[in-house]
Amino acid sequence: MKKQYDFRKMSFYQIWIRSFCDGNGDGIGDLYGVYDKLEYIKKLGVDGIWFSPIYPSPNADYGYDISDYKNIHPDYGTLEQFKKVLDRAHELGLKVLLDLVINHTSDEHPWFIESCKGGKDNPYSDYYIWREPRFKGEEKLPPNNWYSQFEGIAWEYNEQREQYYLHVFAKKQPDLNMDNPKVREEVKSIMRFWLDMGVDGFREDVINFISKNSDMPDGWSFVPAINGLPFYKDGPNLHKYLEEFRQVAREYGAVQIGEAPFTSVKTALTYIGGRKRVLDMLIQFDTMFADCFMTEYIYHGFRLRKLKSAFRRWQYGLQGKAWFALYLENHDHPRVVSRYGNLRWWKESGSMLAACYILQRGTPFLYQGQELGMTNIALNSIDKYIDVAAKNAYNTFFLKDSVERRLERIHVSTRDSARTPVQWTDGKNAGFTTGKPWFYVNPNYSFINAEAEDRDPHSILNFYRRCLALRKHSRTLLFGTYREYFPQSSKIFMYERKYTDKANGLEERILVVCSFDAHDRSYRMPRGYNYKKGRLILDNYISEEEMKAGKTAQPCALKPYEVQVWKFRKKL
Repeated sequence: MKKQYDFRKMSFYQIWIRSFCDGNGDGIGDLYGVYDKLEYIKKLGVDGIWFSPIYPSPNADYGYDISDYKNIHPDYGTLEQFKKVLDRAHELGLKVLLDLVINHTSDEHPWFIESCKGGKDNPYSDYYIWREPRFKGEEKLPPNNWYSQFEGIAWEYNEQREQYYLHVFAKKQPDLNMDNPKVREEVKSIMRFWLDMGVDGFREDVINFISKNSDMPDGWSFVPAINGLPFYKDGPNLHKYLEEFRQVAREYGAVQIGEAPFTSVKTALTYIGGRKRVLDMLIQFDTMFADCFMTEYIYHGFRLRKLKSAFRRWQYGLQGKAWFALYLENHDHPRVVSRYGNLRWWKESGSMLAACYILQRGTPFLYQGQELGMTNIALNSIDKYIDVAAKNAYNTFFLKDSVERRLERIHVSTRDSARTPVQWTDGKNAGFTTGKPWFYVNPNYSFINAEAEDRDPHSILNFYRRCLALRKHSRTLLFGTYREYFPQSSKIFMYERKYTDKANGLEERILVVCSFDAHDRSYRMPRGYNYKKGRLILDNYISEEEMKAGKTAQPCALKPYEVQVWKFRKKL
């Protein structure tokens, strides 16, 4: 068994490769572009990269429908080029994580093609979840009433096999039958293939969905989009299967980060708590529901108290028991500055949001372009969108609305907004490619781009760098306790990080004060705090150079979307 590296001290940068950087001019992001930008990632101050799927795929769900787990999609390069990126990342001190997508494959995977043939002697016959149809008279019906997350009924009839297969997501994403030991051996083989190459761990996609209730009863028909969820979430054999995969990870000292939608804190602790944990961290969805109900497609507008409640629930629930994965943006959600920030106060709210979550207890994850404050895109036709979930919502859930209203709802909710090409420069195609981009570039690249922000000491990019550097060099921010103040405030988010250094007889407290208000706002420090005994160490209205020169902020007063970070020390 290899000793695991300390992921708690780290931060990670997520690459959704198709839109990251095009290195060969064909309009599609690739590993050649990633190689060219590794120094940029290192300069940002992160310690590792998480790649969304880079495997061969028909792209029904842009990489999350995999047709070959042990190769690289030709659009992105070759295994040789991936090894070149991996080696260079390691030279720069960056760990590399891959997405492990094992709830489902593509329907073009050789396993599924063989499984469709059926037959008792077919080794792939039970690699997927097949069921006989139900009949109402002569009418053929699916095995139950479950709906998929992405695309209508969760069952698709296969004429060749004359049975239905389960797809919790898109029709072209059939669910694997993890109850089959052969399938689990395939998963272990995939893990070893990449770990032997030198990969440092995995982010495991919807990992809490891989064990289904074998009875598969009907769900709640009055909530069709998730009516089967209780029967395929946190299933009966999940711990057993995760422990098998954990044994492989332990051999290599690899980190495992599980994505677990709709999982409670109590259930999460059974996966990530204690020395016998089967995952190291867990990516929850609660903090992404501050402007919606269970999905971005049921939008109700941003509510700070809802966001704080989610942070509080997970921070307090895991404190001293397990480690937290911190994030506010990824490939599955629209851009956070458009959701939780304010585009009129774009720079201020975008930078405040960085400190809002990075300085909490846990390991921060950043999504490409988040560090630039990239925003949502608004296209004028549903035909211009690509995301299968957006098209399904437009054509199913929003049918009662006018075309204009339906598009408005897509604008605030689609994952495609997170998948516009990264804005590197103010030049042609935002510097993403010399060819024709595979998807639309956000027109605001003329002023939101990495080149311009690198030069601007007050930029969102440089503020992210400052937040990450502050965290990395502070034991208080790395390991200190978390405490929230004034939880009922609808405009201010305030929390404390506290660390006691018994060996040196010191106590350090860091107070983070975030304004979610478009107007000037006063605040009071909590009982036991006196700003005269503290020192301002970070403020998004004050550049690093200005702070070194002695510029400070007015205590207990916040400008629109200002964040103030104060440090207090005392001898015990």
